[in-house]
Amino acid sequence: MIFSDITVLLVDDHELVRAGFRRLLEDGEGIVKVLEASNGEIAAKYYRKYHPDVVVMDISMPGIGGLGAIEKIIAYDPKAKILVLSVYEDSIFTKQALQAGAKGFIPKRSAPEEMYKALHEVSQGKSYISSTIAQQIAMMKLTGSENILENLSQCEFRIFRLLAEGKTVNEIAEIFNLSPKTVGTHHTNIKHKLNVSNSAELARLAIRHGLMDA
Repeated sequence: MIFSDITVLLVDDHELVRAGFRRLLEDGEGIVKVLEASNGEIAAKYYRKYHPDVVVMDISMPGIGGLGAIEKIIAYDPKAKILVLSVYEDSIFTKQALQAGAKGFIPKRSAPEEMYKALHEVSQGKSYISSTIAQQIAMMKLTGSENILENLSQCEFRIFRLLAEGKTVNEIAEIFNLSPKTVGTHHTNIKHKLNVSNSAELARLAIRHGLMDA
């Protein structure tokens, strides 16, 4: 796949993963520069500083995570071209990422050829979703089935994941620069929407939907 001299910002909190994908990206003809960021906060700062042509973003990272980073980047530049590269292949993550402003979503296990294709499409301002995830979304629409997590707003979904991981209301408030009262209100709404009564049930729900390991 040939690109037209693009700069890519690669965002992932695992150094070895970044090193592997960096090599793949540098093998893509026409990719002139690969920048790296280890979390969402740094990614948002680097985007404002370097204005890369495409951002390749992981979802699951400490702090504001990939979804929070996408929102920050899109708030700064609504035309930003962001491709999500994630271990998660559930349609809920795809929908959350696209709603936040990402242009594409592919699994990390994708073949290099698919990554180049997705990167090429996104670099041109087009959308790209992995065929496996697209089929999953289509099947859910066809059968009328719904993931209960889709009842959550983007902010609630991000807070839900951190609550499930054992973060406290105060810790989450600090991460997202919100008041503990606001996070507490979200916590109450999340439990109501998901029909759970405590954090242990939130964690079990997250495990059942593959958002975290048992």
